[in-house]
Amino acid sequence: YTYRHRRFLMKWLAAVLVLFLTSCASIPSMTDSCKGSGMEFYGECIEEPEIIQLPTYEQLLNFPPAEKMPIVAVYGCEDETGQRKRRDTLADFSTAVTQGCTSILIDALKTAGGGTWFRVVERHKIDNLVRERQIVRSTREEHDDKTMGIQPLLFAGMIVEGGIIGYDSNITSGGRGARTLGIGTSTSYRRDVVTVSLRGISVLTGEILLNIQTQKTILSVGSGFDVFKFVDMDTQLVEIEDGVADNESVTVATRSAIEAGVVALITQGDERGFWKIQKQKGEKSE
Repeated sequence: YTYRHRRFLMKWLAAVLVLFLTSCASIPSMTDSCKGSGMEFYGECIEEPEIIQLPTYEQLLNFPPAEKMPIVAVYGCEDETGQRKRRDTLADFSTAVTQGCTSILIDALKTAGGGTWFRVVERHKIDNLVRERQIVRSTREEHDDKTMGIQPLLFAGMIVEGGIIGYDSNITSGGRGARTLGIGTSTSYRRDVVTVSLRGISVLTGEILLNIQTQKTILSVGSGFDVFKFVDMDTQLVEIEDGVADNESVTVATRSAIEAGVVALITQGDERGFWKIQKQKGEKSE
């Protein structure tokens, strides 16, 4: 009786453990917006889009305005790392970092001070702009509309450019785990670093006036739980695995580094006298 009772109890505990682990947080949890969708069958849901507002974005957005908004141009911000995504078993031609550095830099410049810092002129896709201006000009000439002339393009006093100059993986990695009586748990982590360089160049002289380098860590954490145990006189095997990994977005980390670089670029330009940060109320001028 004792043996049969123990055998029944072990099987019951194994079944409960399987049901519990298969419903754990490894699978995205259901929300009210998921109900009635096709993903409800799989226990997953398509998440809603969201506006990314990082701490560096908030700092950039709430930065004090400029006394006079400088006109700057952005021709490009490139991936200079040459890094590819890591794969252990095959060659991967996908890049390790985003190729949208230029768009992120332009967005950061326009975000500074809530749009009160830089007047950014289009240079990255200037061919499209020039072509459209030609269409406007030819259309007006065809209709003999000389009352409205097309305004000349603004020219910039400074070019802001740079690139992603480094992506170093496995700067720090490690973990810990424990196992007893066939039941174990483990946790591992890894830290990568992305480095961004920005510079401001004088259009009149070609001299590099400002130079900034920033970096942002990218953290990855994984945890797991497993059971490997023989029951019923060591003839039946119970094997259970469960785990979840949380990886920080490389694109979001790159954006954060660029936004921090723009904040540092504004501060450095103020210190070197190329522009002035507007003093806030109650703040004394030096």
